[in-house]
Amino acid sequence: MLQQLKLAVSGAQILFVAFGALVLVPLLTGLNPAMALLGAGLGTLLFQACTGRQVPIFLGSSFAFIGPIIYSIHTWGQGATMFGLFAAGFMYFVFAAVVRWRGMALVNKLLPPVVIGPVIMIIGLSVATAASGMAMGQAGGKQVLPYETSLLLAAISLATTIVVSIYARGMFKLVPILAGVVVGYIAAAFLGAVDFAKLAAAPWFAAPAFHSPEVNWAAAAFMLPVAIAPAIEHIGGVMAIGGVTGKDYTRSPGLHRTLAGDGLGVCVAGLIGGPPVTTYAEVTGAVMITRNFNPVTMTWAAVFAICMAFFGKFNALLQSIPMPVMGGIMVLLFGTIASIGLKTLIEAKVDLMEPRNLVIISVVLTAGIGGLTLKLGDFALAGVGLCSLLAIILNLILPRQAASHDGIVEGQDI
Repeated sequence: MLQQLKLAVSGAQILFVAFGALVLVPLLTGLNPAMALLGAGLGTLLFQACTGRQVPIFLGSSFAFIGPIIYSIHTWGQGATMFGLFAAGFMYFVFAAVVRWRGMALVNKLLPPVVIGPVIMIIGLSVATAASGMAMGQAGGKQVLPYETSLLLAAISLATTIVVSIYARGMFKLVPILAGVVVGYIAAAFLGAVDFAKLAAAPWFAAPAFHSPEVNWAAAAFMLPVAIAPAIEHIGGVMAIGGVTGKDYTRSPGLHRTLAGDGLGVCVAGLIGGPPVTTYAEVTGAVMITRNFNPVTMTWAAVFAICMAFFGKFNALLQSIPMPVMGGIMVLLFGTIASIGLKTLIEAKVDLMEPRNLVIISVVLTAGIGGLTLKLGDFALAGVGLCSLLAIILNLILPRQAASHDGIVEGQDI
């Protein structure tokens, strides 16, 4: 009994660490935070079922889908977006089948760093204008909150997130987003920018509002390529937690099982109206600090997340967070995502003096940031989906060259 109590407390701690990022995604995309909690809990339990409860991983809302969700809701509506997210889960099943059949060799051939790096950069950069707009209190091109107040709140939440991320120690270093939201919310309350009416009217307990998907193949085709980057991220997450625990989870239970488990979580999240789920670096950090490697801890975290989804007051509290508070954090968050893409290129030592690499990266960045759209009748492909397709095709058709720069020496005038 005492052991289970300790595991339950550890599970609550894990949820606390993941909480800020978990609810941030629905708040930024307009989805229901309660469904994000429910999706994370159910997704984690399904992941554990697929992996035989061997891997201490908690699945939370994926940042990679923020921009695509915003675009898809604006273009096709929320029901179609949910169908697209449900379909995105099948990309994980494709990866799982490929890994089971051929190992990582084929994946690395189709998706080398020169493909993954710029696509990840686009995930962050394609929604940079949305971050700036929210920080200035703007929505749909209109000023919905006073400009000066909005900038002040955005600066407070951003500064808090930065300070905690850089200067905090131990477990507190793992919750910079949560700290930024809390401090920003308190400041907003003092400035009269928080509407407490809906919070007061909300019931203490309420079933979360499910949003069923509507079949839309254009939205599905748009979301499928988006899942490539988080699927690759999943592989890195599994290897990272294996490095912490000293176990090789790519062999047992096997990478194909962990990918399938994550894919199931993504599918379920789409079916109920929540954002897709993925592995969290914050949780890996918490496991490393606490040295609690028991996967049952993640079971408890999942159960607590599911329970919190049914607290109406809590859901209303999350939805009362002013837009500029989230905008300040988005400025850092989306830039961080872009930096991860750059880090992917640097760590792989991608040679930008090689024309094929320069062409792939240049085309992807320009198409993504410039908003290039491919239209075929009623079908349209844009954003991360189009950029992923362009990067893969260019990588396959462009000839590889020897590591020679034709006599050009660094620092030499050309």
